[in-house]
Amino acid sequence: MQFDRKPGHGAADGKPYEATRMFQEAAQAPSAVRNQLSANAEVMRQLGESLRARRPASVVTIGRGSSDHAATFAKYLIETRLGIVTASGAPSVSSLYASTPGMEGSVCLAISQSGRSPDLLSAVAGARAAGAYVIALVNAPGSPLGDLADATVPLHAGPELSVAATKSYITALSAIAQLVAAWAEDQALAGGLAALPDQLEAAWKLDWSAALEHLVVASNLYAIGRGLGFTIAQEAALKFKETCGLHAEAFSAAEVRHGPMALVRKGFPVLVFSQDDESRVGIEALVDEFAARQADVMLAAAAPARAGVLHLPSLAAHPALQPALHAQSFYRLVNQAAVARGYDPDHPPTLNKVTETL
Repeated sequence: MQFDRKPGHGAADGKPYEATRMFQEAAQAPSAVRNQLSANAEVMRQLGESLRARRPASVVTIGRGSSDHAATFAKYLIETRLGIVTASGAPSVSSLYASTPGMEGSVCLAISQSGRSPDLLSAVAGARAAGAYVIALVNAPGSPLGDLADATVPLHAGPELSVAATKSYITALSAIAQLVAAWAEDQALAGGLAALPDQLEAAWKLDWSAALEHLVVASNLYAIGRGLGFTIAQEAALKFKETCGLHAEAFSAAEVRHGPMALVRKGFPVLVFSQDDESRVGIEALVDEFAARQADVMLAAAAPARAGVLHLPSLAAHPALQPALHAQSFYRLVNQAAVARGYDPDHPPTLNKVTETL
């Protein structure tokens, strides 16, 4: 299938989408997760024991960009598996306003690819000084973030040079899942993780290219998920903006029915992610509503296709791990869409790999 390119800033200059660094790095996610699960097994076992003994009253997550999207996944997984309230911390409270709420008896879960962003480091230092037990999930070995933490968990994603994060996001999801499985002594989740590397390989091979018909010509888009799957809606919206020059917004399936639904009409593109848990019935009802409005609905789900909806094939797996599989398939698609729209996903205009927010 061929498409005329739109003029893009930072164009791909005719190179095939398989030749981008983003494509090559995303393809490494299965092996990175396989290595991570093995290398971190003992660290996670010990952390699980320590956290059960500590019995933290709350968890505060700190991250930016894709790392913050992984933190959304942590919120839902920790709250549903452990019943511990989990909230996203705002780094600006510490870095800009020089204030840190009391965090005695809390866990601070800091997630970062580089471990070097000044506002992240300020927030983590403040959290530790306020009494939090700091766990860092970080990809870069020897980073300042690792030096600040009480416990450091390497993501083992390996070097990631494309500006667009891919394998570091997926390894953050798998590390969170491995941590929660050890902490909650959740054998079903642990079993799902054992199968995850092979499933990621299969997810990478799934063909989502039928969605290009909608994506190449789109100007605006909604990315929808719910619960554990909201993380990939957030990540997809960011990647569309970052690599494709496409304005996209992420919404929970529970929230989009409010004001945002007013924009959904014939031809409006909507990308929906659905995992096989308690959220599925509600998401399917929403998808049918979008289809009735004649929106261009693209549904990533292991469930059967629905009338008026473009079905993006997905794998049956542990529901908590399906978002990681959706991410793997999505990265292949968005990289292809970026090149088809005339953009180089490795070098988004005005962006850098490490964002040094103060």
